[in-house]
Amino acid sequence: MKRSTADIEARSIAVIGLACRFPGASGADQLWQLMRDGSDVTSETPPERYDVDTLYSPSPGPGRITSRRAGYVQGMADFDAEFFEMSSTEAAELDPQQRLLMMTAWEALEDAGQRPDRLAGSRTGVFVGAARGDYLDLQYRRGLDAVTPSLFNNQRSLLPGRLSYVFDFRGPSMLVDTACSSSVVSVHMAVQSLRAGESSLALAAGVNLKLRPDEEVLMTQAGTLAPDGRSKFGDAGADGYGPSDGVGVVVLKPLTQAVADGDRIRAVILGSAVSNDGRSGGSLLAPSLEGQTQVLRWAYEDAGISPADVDFVEAHGTGSPTLDPLEFNALGEVLGEGRPSQRPVYVGSVKTNIGHAEAAGGVAGLIKAVLCLEHGQIPASLNFEVPNPLVPWDELPLAVPVKLQDLPDHGRPAVAGVSGQGVSCLNAHLVVRQGETRPTGQDPARWRRRSGDLAVWRRRSAKPCVLPLSARSPEALDALVRSYAAYLAPDGPGSAYALRDICHSAATRRQHHPHRLAVVAASHEEMVEELGAVGTKGGRGKAPAHLSTAAQRYRDGESVDWDEVFGQRCRYVPLPGHPWRTRRYWLGEQGDADGTGDLATRVLTEHARTTYADTSLLSEIGIDSLARLQIVLKLANDHGYEFEVEDLADLRTVGAFRQWVGRLEANPV
Repeated sequence: MKRSTADIEARSIAVIGLACRFPGASGADQLWQLMRDGSDVTSETPPERYDVDTLYSPSPGPGRITSRRAGYVQGMADFDAEFFEMSSTEAAELDPQQRLLMMTAWEALEDAGQRPDRLAGSRTGVFVGAARGDYLDLQYRRGLDAVTPSLFNNQRSLLPGRLSYVFDFRGPSMLVDTACSSSVVSVHMAVQSLRAGESSLALAAGVNLKLRPDEEVLMTQAGTLAPDGRSKFGDAGADGYGPSDGVGVVVLKPLTQAVADGDRIRAVILGSAVSNDGRSGGSLLAPSLEGQTQVLRWAYEDAGISPADVDFVEAHGTGSPTLDPLEFNALGEVLGEGRPSQRPVYVGSVKTNIGHAEAAGGVAGLIKAVLCLEHGQIPASLNFEVPNPLVPWDELPLAVPVKLQDLPDHGRPAVAGVSGQGVSCLNAHLVVRQGETRPTGQDPARWRRRSGDLAVWRRRSAKPCVLPLSARSPEALDALVRSYAAYLAPDGPGSAYALRDICHSAATRRQHHPHRLAVVAASHEEMVEELGAVGTKGGRGKAPAHLSTAAQRYRDGESVDWDEVFGQRCRYVPLPGHPWRTRRYWLGEQGDADGTGDLATRVLTEHARTTYADTSLLSEIGIDSLARLQIVLKLANDHGYEFEVEDLADLRTVGAFRQWVGRLEANPV
């Protein structure tokens, strides 16, 4: 169905932020770099996952795995428990999928310039694609005697619920499990929710952590596991896929609202569709050409554009000897209609770089597509040496990119497709075009192209600005200062943006925390000097009175009218993210970080959800009356002390608790 331009704009959804953690990449910039470099970041299975030496066999057999290799996220057990007000016990018991999802969601909201405190109570929707619950299974395998009520927190349905609770989102909160198409379907559902007005903003995500060997044993038996752990999409030697970890989050908003709000529009989702093959494949697990062509046609009909205008497709692309030919034929049939023969569609797969992140594989593909559209380039799809003879390459207007190349320029925004497929033959497809942000201020990149002189542009735009920074702890604030100094340096990403836009974005598009500083400067260079000189103490240079007043009020924790400080015509620009203060949390490893400290310190470290002083009330640091009772009764019982419940009235502060524990240790019964 042909749609009017106005109708397309009204139905379109903007991607205003994203964040990810994939093998070899702790963020989108690193993901883009490894794809640009043509890197394969799969690796040998580390011992902390499972003993691959015991299970590996080059030949399939009962209980055996034919591959030693997959894609693994580094530091998958690392978490900033204090930031999310969790005790070490809670953090260690909580599925690391939830932990990584919380941090990645925060990063995505920061990338989008959306303040979590201002979203609290809003109709923000959460849609999470996930199919594994390995951590809960590991907890069950410790024995039924080890089962506690805390395991409820690791039910998969709580993955989206955790985000809704942490951020106080009131919109839909849904788990999506359609196997390997889960996160593409989660994006589709978020788009539908936004179009219907059910959600005002949406987080669509996928998460996958492989902690057990069970699925690899199953895939070995089914013949879907690549023996070398590498996906060879479209190649004659395609023999299965290598599974991988992954977490990805995109922040979505209706395009018209995103433009009105001055958001950075990283890409635009024009349309989407999901379908099932039904009985067209002949059996439940057999995909069909008919089913795949249907979902493509429905997606482009929903988008209101011609499939012939698609420039690039991020395919499902697992490297399956049976699925690859079907996918290429379906893409060729639909996207080839009305397409000039000299303008092929480029088809690639990020799975050849990072492995197949299963339920998070689709959002990995979407993030890759957004990065390709932003950079105007298509990275190589790896392991493509001999084209699969079952694909009629001469008849299909398709090409697999084997080197980094520019997106073709057709005088219009480029368009990409993103595909996902589930084992039950659930197909999904997204239609994405280049973002069209509409800056209101001077574009420094454009100015530099015109003048060839960054210094000239900086002098012309040099006016004093106040930069407010904050964090949850002094250590995190120090790290944030260092991040901004690097960001503002001549070779840093901040050098491309006006200082006024940077400072305004930091003031209005970041949540403000208790530990604060604010400095005033008139140029990038001056700001770097100020940050280097002051640490967390305040500025050293002179500043206009109104800016000095605003800076001091901010340091004192008072509210500041930033619109009055900066005026109008500022635009949002990307900034350094929050500096996490992480440590490892795992089953049976909670407790004092280094295994030292007195008993009171170890107990407080285990149960407190935030920093504290001796004057802090136990209730203020997350130890409520019930938890306090349980803790003191256990300690009293361990030391043979007859404790009276009435004595709890005296144990309200950290200092009182320390003194009581000290007496307990000094006078054991």
